Amino acid sequence: MQILLKIILFLILAPVLGGLLSGFDRKIGARFQGRQGPPLIQPFYDLHKLFSKQSVVVNGVQDFLVGGFFVFVVFTGCIFFAGGDLLLVFFALTLAEVFLILSATSANSPYSAMGAQRELVQMMAYEPMMLLAAIGFYIADGSFNVVDIVHTGTSAIAVLPGMFFGFLYILTIKLRKSPFDISTSHHAHQEMVKGLTTELSGNVLGLVELAGWYEDVLLLGFIGLFIINLQWWSILAAVLVCALSFVLETFIDNLFPRVKWDKMLGSTWLVTLVAGGINLLILTLIH
Repeated sequence: MQILLKIILFLILAPVLGGLLSGFDRKIGARFQGRQGPPLIQPFYDLHKLFSKQSVVVNGVQDFLVGGFFVFVVFTGCIFFAGGDLLLVFFALTLAEVFLILSATSANSPYSAMGAQRELVQMMAYEPMMLLAAIGFYIADGSFNVVDIVHTGTSAIAVLPGMFFGFLYILTIKLRKSPFDISTSHHAHQEMVKGLTTELSGNVLGLVELAGWYEDVLLLGFIGLFIINLQWWSILAAVLVCALSFVLETFIDNLFPRVKWDKMLGSTWLVTLVAGGINLLILTLIH
């Protein structure tokens, strides 16, 4: 019953929080450009407009694949916030990304295809760090289950500081923020603006936007997992760390120009090897 309640709360609250985070992101971006910016709830107006528009259907397969992307992102969030297996969460999230890439390649558009190829490079960059983080949680707490990880006396960040830094680094890629927004971007000055979603429109594009809100909340949940333990105050600390992490990513997004794919891949693997690898080695020796 408790698990069902957690799933229902995630399904209802995640899009609300994700939409507000998107509005906050736009507001900060506008202030950096000396503009007032749209209202905080503008993303909800935009989403409503997308769902009320008629879609220009490229092919039926693309719509099916976008639906698969949405379902697996939501499914992943449900498993995570219900306290499920962390490995299953990461693999399901990867499968969701595969659906999105296949939808882009099915459009037979050069811009979508280019975005899909760059999305694959992004996956090559962040997947090793995500797997290392899952292994780190297992060695530190003896379980892959989220519910077991949070029911410990000490926050995971105490023994996984390198993993936390590495995850914070790849969070820029996962949130599609500059300088690592090489497959799709919300910044109009970049040559690859929408990339993956170039050929999507109407309610299909709205579904991708909504899935992004669910995914943003899920990713911040990963950050919170490093902080939460048995103590009640750790929940407040986790919320604060998640908020600060999102603000940091928003500032990075507006302050740094986009890098080329090879620099993204090289720097991410270097951070994974140094921060994640050394942390895992020390953790293995201690245990």
